[in-house]
Parts: sequence; structure tokens; C-alpha cells
Amino acid sequence: MNILITGGCGFVGSNLAIYLKKNIKNSKVFSLDNLSRNGSQVNKNRLKSNHIKNFNLDINSKKILSLKKFDFIIDCCAEPAIEESIKNPNKVFNANLVGTFNILKKVQKDKSKIIFLSTSRVYSINKLNKIVKKKNIKKKIVSKIKIDHSFSNESPISLYGFSKLASEMLIKEYSYMYNIKYIINRLGVISGPWQFGKVDQGFASLWVERHMNKKKLFYKGYGGHGNQVRDLIHIDDVCEIILKQIKKINLIYNMSFDIGGGINNSINLKQLTKKCQNITNNKIKIYKERNTSIFDIPYFVSDNKKIKKVYKWKQKKNIDKIITDIFYWLKKNKKILKGYF
Repeated sequence: MNILITGGCGFVGSNLAIYLKKNIKNSKVFSLDNLSRNGSQVNKNRLKSNHIKNFNLDINSKKILSLKKFDFIIDCCAEPAIEESIKNPNKVFNANLVGTFNILKKVQKDKSKIIFLSTSRVYSINKLNKIVKKKNIKKKIVSKIKIDHSFSNESPISLYGFSKLASEMLIKEYSYMYNIKYIINRLGVISGPWQFGKVDQGFASLWVERHMNKKKLFYKGYGGHGNQVRDLIHIDDVCEIILKQIKKINLIYNMSFDIGGGINNSINLKQLTKKCQNITNNKIKIYKERNTSIFDIPYFVSDNKKIKKVYKWKQKKNIDKIITDIFYWLKKNKKILKGYF
């Protein structure tokens, strides 16, 4: 089986490529990545040590059509930074929607199957903001609401969210026209080793690293109280479910799923801070940045009910395991990671 992973030198793509290489017998796994993102060269070296070749091409390159034939294409490529869609909308639009369109041409040509990694950010910002009452943002955000495909996609959702939602629709149209088998995964906050953390993506890695090295941190938005809630899922759990999807693609296909940590693996920034203090034995000052981005949301927790039922799957690694794995990854790879955070 020949498998191509776009964005293969990114956090998700590189971990997935190595995982599939180890867990699918007689598979040949390839990466496609233009190496433009922070840490991509480090991940390229990891792929090379696992005998995984990277095609150094942009997602929109015409040369993709002339690559070897693939049985599976897993589209992990994206420009995921929400704030980047304000500063550079062309970059976000081209990397996400136009990039997916280009990959679909290859899928059509090869008669491949495609797994598309979408995002939880396809859901309505206005509706998500209404889940939490304003008076509770200062204290503690509590909700039992879990988000799934029945939730509103009404604008605004950010240009990033829009580009991924439009890509989902494009895949479905291609499937209808050319009989392509697909799976769409709307993923929440994926965390774990080899994620080069930033404020608007990979915040768990960033939080652990800042505590380890006693650097500044900010509670951003909603008054700077640190009460925003997200659910976290370990990259290993994501890799496991995608492996199941590959193995069952002839039985289960043309479906969309929400994948995240769920209620039991949800956390706010204050709680994350305490966990980081405990594992690093460091306490740092965290500053308040009261202004809220127009794209921020106070709460998001994924509903995993559908994917658990269809694939008889459940998460194996909780938030404590996520933080522990990040901590020891950072500790073990200090030299390699120097300058990346």
C-alpha cells in the first residue's frame, strides 16, 4: 500500500507517517511538505531516519500529478493559525482550500481514497460564545455541552474555518462526481511530542516549555482570567483512529466525524498552569492580556460519541499523560529543540 501524507513534516503529519509505517505491513509511506513551517526540518530528519521520503513540494504544485500512484492520500496540510487569516488571507486560502482542490485532482487520477483532516473551527463563533454566560467568564466556565456535526456552521467561523469547511464540501462533490471514498475528521486540540507550540496552536506544548524554562506567559482574552476551556487529545490517539479508518475504508466510508478529548479531557488555562507547575516544579508569573480576539471562543469540547460507536474506539491517553509526554520529550531533546520555541 502506497500512502501519501500532505503536510508530512508538520506535527500531525510526521507523527502519523511514522506510526503508519510501523503499523501497516508492507506499506510505503511518503510525505509531501514544502518545509515552510517552524520545526519542519527537524521532522523531515525524523522521517528520514524512519525511511520515509519527503517530496519537497508546495501543496499547489502541478508536479504532484506526476508523482507515483497512491492508494491513500491523507491530507494533513493546512495553514492553521487563526490570526494568520487576518494578516494573510491569501496564504490561508491557498494552503487550505486551493491546496485541497489540487490534491483532489491527484486523488481522482489515481483513484485513491482520501482522509481529510478538518477542524473544530468550522463551527459558529457566535453560537459558541453564547454557550457561556458573560458573568461566568471571570469565575469558572462550566458546561456539559459537547459539539458535534449538528452544531451551527453559521458565520463567522474565521477564514481558516471557512476554508476547511469549503474543502469538506469540495471533497463531497468530488466523491459524488468521481466515486471517491473519503473520510472527514473534524479534529479538536491535538497535543503531544513534536509539536512546536505557539499561542494560537499547540498551546499545551508552549505552556509546558514556558514553565520548564521560566519564560513569560499570558492569559489572553476574556479579561485575562485564563478560564477558556478546550478538550485535548493525544497525537497517538489520533494516529490510532486514522489507522482504524484506513483498515476499514471499504466498509466505512463517505462519513464525517468529530474527534477530540471530550468532557473528561477538557481543561482551562488555569488548570493547565497548575499541572505544568507540578511537573516542572517551577512557578512563573502569568500576565493578563484582557482584549479578546474576534476569533476567540470561551469554550469548546468535542462530542466523540459517533466515532466511538462506529469504530469501537476510545482514547487511551488523558491530559496528565499528554503533559507528561510533552515534558519528557522537551527534556530529552533540548539540543535539537533549541531556538524553536
